Amino acid sequence: MLEIGGVSKRYGNVVALDDVTFEVRPGEIFGFVGSNGAGKTTLMRIVLGVLHADKGTVRWQGEEIDADVRRRIGYMPEERGLYPKMKVGEQLEYLAELHGLPRAQAREAVKEWTERLNVPKRMGDEVQKLSLGNQQRVQLAAALVHGPDLLVLDEPFSGLDPVAVDVMSGVLREKAESGVPAIFSSHQLDLVERISDRIGIIANGKMVAVGSVEELRSGDADVIDVYGPRSADWAKAVPGLTVLSHEGEHTRVELDTETDDQAVLQAALAAGPVHEFSRYRPALTELYRDVVSAPAPDTRELVTA
Repeated sequence: MLEIGGVSKRYGNVVALDDVTFEVRPGEIFGFVGSNGAGKTTLMRIVLGVLHADKGTVRWQGEEIDADVRRRIGYMPEERGLYPKMKVGEQLEYLAELHGLPRAQAREAVKEWTERLNVPKRMGDEVQKLSLGNQQRVQLAAALVHGPDLLVLDEPFSGLDPVAVDVMSGVLREKAESGVPAIFSSHQLDLVERISDRIGIIANGKMVAVGSVEELRSGDADVIDVYGPRSADWAKAVPGLTVLSHEGEHTRVELDTETDDQAVLQAALAAGPVHEFSRYRPALTELYRDVVSAPAPDTRELVTA
């Protein structure tokens, strides 16, 4: 398990990270989201030892991370971290050997991951001659080729087409199922929602929410979408019901804690046919917007386990 405990980092008067605390559990895909400059990359670089925290700890399996542990981490930087004029196959073998793999094993690993990521025909090409999408695939292969125990991926899906996104998502899930946790950042919130087991939202250097999507939704009011009656007048007959919006056949209502949803349904049916009646489940994009725009600066810890 990767444990981040009270990590803070300043650059002069700029607070990059402010007492950030969370964990990435064994076999977990942890999505890390925030706006540009929120502190995501800074934290990842601290995990890797590229930067030093002003205070706080980073632990792997209960021990502070040292050089030997870092060799067991697969890292993918946001910016291209490959040698542009070096051939793909030679470069991946070189990086695998740097992480301690014998040459024959390194070659087998390169063959495996270039095939898995659909770039085996690019083994003899210079990295700079690849498309951005293929460079991204090779960069992920570089993070995986030595069989890491932990993956730290900064914007791994940037510039990828939907097929490549599916391939990478499948690889992350497969590694997670084998016990290898992954922390990754992305601005593609729909993708983060789809593949992450838990999500951390960071704003202005503070971790403002941590949890699964369902846990992040748990504090929201009970809201129901009703499709059918062209007027929202029916809602006035139900005590403890507030109409949030109405357009055409769609009415969104909020229930007080003691309001029976079946009473809401019966009132809507009395006004006309109801084609759909469902609880409103905000997407991560909306949850993110609500959390980062909240006035309170305190961390909102939503982990229940």
